[in-house]
Amino acid sequence: MKQLITYIQDRIDVTEEELDLILSFFTYEKVKKGEQLNAGIGQTQKLYFVCKGCLRIFYINEAGQDATRFFAFENQFATTLVNFIQGNSTDEYMQALEESDVYAITHHHFYELLDLVPQWEKFYRKYLEFAYINNTSRLFAMVTMDAATRYQDLLCQSPQIVRRLPNKIVASYLGVSQETLSRIKAK
Repeated sequence: MKQLITYIQDRIDVTEEELDLILSFFTYEKVKKGEQLNAGIGQTQKLYFVCKGCLRIFYINEAGQDATRFFAFENQFATTLVNFIQGNSTDEYMQALEESDVYAITHHHFYELLDLVPQWEKFYRKYLEFAYINNTSRLFAMVTMDAATRYQDLLCQSPQIVRRLPNKIVASYLGVSQETLSRIKAK
């Protein structure tokens, strides 16, 4: 839980009592590789903090192909944000790509904290700002860069994605086929 405490304290100023209250709403979960999270109608929406492992957020198109939107590695939060905000199920999925140790907070408890701890709203704002910037950067890359440039950018910005994850998943993130990714890597 030390990682989660450090993450929170690096972003907001809270008293020991407020921190204890915040932490009381989180539960530890061990997630198996390949396990789906936040999937299924009626399932409780959660926000996850990754202590160890990797989660990915993705969509599935009409042809059954997935398109990865985001990876959360150690010391990052992740959720299917539209689902989390709206409290319902959409076409966005989350999956553990590695066996992962996470702390989770439910949608209900997260919003309860907004009423109980004034600084939690600042925490939420910072999370939403991060998500907006990340999503806008991804959209910019997909619209303005060719595949080779996106790959080079990925190597510079997030080399752990290429090092830790299979080519199929990296290709899904870059919006290319595995064959195209292999050709880019060969160059």
